[in-house]
Amino acid sequence: MTATANTTPTKLAYHRVLLKISGEALMGEQSYGIDVNVARSVAEELKAVHELGVEVAVVVGGGNIFRGVSKSAGNMDRSSADYIGMLATVMNAVVLQDALEKIDVHTRVLSAVDIPQLAESFIRRRAVRHLEKGRVVIFAAGTGNPYFTTDSAAALRALEIKADIILKATKVDGIYTADPITTPSAERYDEITYQEVLERQLRIMDASAISLCMDNNLPIIVFNMRVHGNIKRVITGEPGVGTRVSLKQIL
Repeated sequence: MTATANTTPTKLAYHRVLLKISGEALMGEQSYGIDVNVARSVAEELKAVHELGVEVAVVVGGGNIFRGVSKSAGNMDRSSADYIGMLATVMNAVVLQDALEKIDVHTRVLSAVDIPQLAESFIRRRAVRHLEKGRVVIFAAGTGNPYFTTDSAAALRALEIKADIILKATKVDGIYTADPITTPSAERYDEITYQEVLERQLRIMDASAISLCMDNNLPIIVFNMRVHGNIKRVITGEPGVGTRVSLKQIL
């Protein structure tokens, strides 16, 4: 009698998620630009989650190339600088798409700014259909409007596609009372409310993004993307990974 493999499906805490990645996360150890090895590593993490049957959407920033409020923008008009930043997010999205498709994950880039040679135009129903067909969807160009960050774009797109949660990828393992890099004594929150994040000015996302999530009761988990397997741990509900932001703390 031959043994049969264990085919018990992995229990999922979330079935449709939106991952927010900063542009800086794609720099690796470089001071500027894109490290293709980091993009490949992110793609492999996403593939592991995708293979569990999770519908995955991604919003990627552009701060590794250009950010409208950065010093490099100088005295440029804010609207013009923000549009340039949107184009930077499209570049990052195409790089991530290429990394995903090289490991056989079907991916679509949907842009809020029309660039038909590189991406499909964002249409909410189209995005949802791509997810239902098992494709990873990358949202580029923010909201398509100046003065709005990619954090706000992440909250907006997550609500539009009816995601279960926003996964905010950072370089630390959650939300702290202060910056743990400059303040080693800072304490980490396991759970925190939106209101506390706003009142304590814990800048994990901009205030408009937090308020949008709060008004629509869309939870956020802030976690360390640099730890291999963390996305999968969050998706499967493993305790102790990151900090959860919601309307009320779970007792």
